[in-house]
This record gives sequence, C-alpha cells and structure tokens, in this order.
Amino acid sequence: MPIINNKYLENKRTELLHIQSGSIIITDAPLDNNGKGEYFSPTDTVAGALSACMMTIMGIKAEKDNFDLQGLKSTVTKLMTSDPRRISGIKIVFEWADCELTESQKITLKEAALTCPVALSIHPDIKQNITFNF
Repeated sequence: MPIINNKYLENKRTELLHIQSGSIIITDAPLDNNGKGEYFSPTDTVAGALSACMMTIMGIKAEKDNFDLQGLKSTVTKLMTSDPRRISGIKIVFEWADCELTESQKITLKEAALTCPVALSIHPDIKQNITFNF
C-alpha cells in the first residue's frame, strides 16, 4: 500500500503528500544544482531523515524507560561530492544542555540512535559522523 504521493510542480520542485496524515513536504533543487533552494532538497530530506529517525528511536526508548527528551536538539550537515553527484557524509551533532540522565541511560540512548532504521539503511559509503553532547 502506498504511503506517499509525489507530483512534479514546476522548476525542479516536487510535492510529497503523506497519504495517512495529509502532511506535505515541498522539495526544490538546491542553489548549487540549478535550483532556487527555497525548500528542502531531496538530499536534504535524506540527511534530515537520519536525525529525525535517531530522535524518534531515542524518544521510543525514553518513553519505555520513563524519562523525557525535552530540550534535545540536533544540527545536521550534509556533505556532497560530484562525479557522480551524491551524498558523501552526514554529520549530526545532538545537543542536550539540561540532560539529567545517568551515564547508563545516555549510553542506551546513543546505542538506540545509532541503530535506527534510517542509519542502518544508508549505504556504508555515506559516512555518518554522529556526536552526542549530553
């Protein structure tokens, strides 16, 4: 059963519709690849999906272990190469200034994040550089 409908809008722009929720994501070609860069590029969504998946899996683990992830944030950097043009690396830095977890809980969260479905699905040639500051 399909989960997304995608349509080409114009000028290297697409509209992804999440069928179940009705949520929409617009994608645009980036400035460095003949686009306007006004929305996420398709490769931006890949990098963002890695961070979102890691946070989601950490959230599932936190809920199961009865603690809150309030205040957890991340920054995502995507590295590109050419010939062929592709993602060569994704750098994510998780920041959690007010973290009050034990070392054991922190290790559990880190392990959960690093084994999220997106992390395990990304080709090994794409370097995942993940930093946890909490």
